[in-house]
Amino acid sequence: MIAALAVTVVAADVASALAAKSAAIVIDAKTGKVLYSADANGRRYPASLTKMMTLYLTFEALAKGRISKNTPVPFSARAASEPPTKLGVRAGGSVPVETAILSMVTKSANDSATALGELLGGSEDNFARMMTAKARQLGMNGTVFRNANGLPDPGQFTTAHDMAMLGIALREHFPQYYPYFSQRSFLYGRQRINGHNRLLGRIKGVDGIKTGYTRASGFNLVSSVADGDRRLVAVVMGGTSGGSRDNQMASLIHTYLPRASTRGGGNLIAKGGDTPMKALAKVFLPKHDAPTPDEKPAANDDAVASNDDDTQVADANAADEDVAEETKPVIQVKKVKTVAVAAMAPAPAPQETPSQTVAAYAAEPAAAAAPAIDPVKTSSVPSGWAVQVASSPTQSGAQALLDKTSKQAPKVLADASGFTVAFDNDGVTYYRARFGGFGSKDAAWKACDALKRKKISCYAVQQ
Repeated sequence: MIAALAVTVVAADVASALAAKSAAIVIDAKTGKVLYSADANGRRYPASLTKMMTLYLTFEALAKGRISKNTPVPFSARAASEPPTKLGVRAGGSVPVETAILSMVTKSANDSATALGELLGGSEDNFARMMTAKARQLGMNGTVFRNANGLPDPGQFTTAHDMAMLGIALREHFPQYYPYFSQRSFLYGRQRINGHNRLLGRIKGVDGIKTGYTRASGFNLVSSVADGDRRLVAVVMGGTSGGSRDNQMASLIHTYLPRASTRGGGNLIAKGGDTPMKALAKVFLPKHDAPTPDEKPAANDDAVASNDDDTQVADANAADEDVAEETKPVIQVKKVKTVAVAAMAPAPAPQETPSQTVAAYAAEPAAAAAPAIDPVKTSSVPSGWAVQVASSPTQSGAQALLDKTSKQAPKVLADASGFTVAFDNDGVTYYRARFGGFGSKDAAWKACDALKRKKISCYAVQQ
């Protein structure tokens, strides 16, 4: 009986360790203002949200002419052997880049993600370093990537805040490719591939972006909403089911879309594609603060019908999300033969000029003994004048200062846009907390004077 009790306790501990934790955030995509946050900086597993970064780097390569929509994507033995959901291309085969993209945004194809990673990075491991470096360039400082598809890896994690930033970046930086995210199905040969995002067509204004699921992560969703002059990006992570996650997202959109600004504008996140990445170093971070799987799900876990055959297989990412109705014209693609394509790696980029820290706040517990990668601006700098309120040794700390200041002086900063800017000081990366959008020096000075009357330290600076 004691032994049985011990087994029960151990089983309960394992289940607790694997239990997903919920997190959510809603951001006004025009101003960058956080409208809602629930543990948004807590570490979580991204699952297939990982593919958003794989697609970001794919879009970047397309925009720079390194590849085209018709470039063949070869499937290695490694890519072809990835577990479902998958497109099902055999080792040695290939598909056009556009087919790989469509299979990722609809079917969340793991094999296509790996194949694209190998094409762009030479190997998936190197591509994961490129992904992490790009995350740093975009200000996603709580994110580390270890693969291109989001299959379970204890060293791969993110935050709801970081996924929201990536969602905004995808729309702002690549508007020419963003419509892929609203595609609900496409034809692959004679097979219709249906998508997983059930909010498309259900909630007015929802135009993407990505779903994700593993046992350890729970049900994740990033949604972009455009309704009239209002723009939102919202993230829900750790849902207990696809339905409950979708309902939570629908509730957040319904509640906070009316509160989004009809003014503002300009890019919230720096255009990381303008400058090649500086470093491709591995980032090692501890595993606490996130449920850590001991191994990939076994073949009898999370079983669903495969899209490749009629057998029951493990679907680590899609689970019960593999049904979606078609509401848009179907895109039809054809299979092509393999053509070898050379891998493309980015070149180093210059550092930002050091600047003085105005007010340093105590750093959060170190998440890693890892160097900052490509410490560039984490938000695009609004033109004109800005008001700086503080600096912090962490991006999340700077964002927290922006949120706090906005609540302390809502009228003063009603038309301002909060943003953070990374800078290097004697080899240490800090983050400026600023409010931009002031059209003149006098306007910035007046705002700063009003903040000082509320005992908020600040100074005006021209961008």
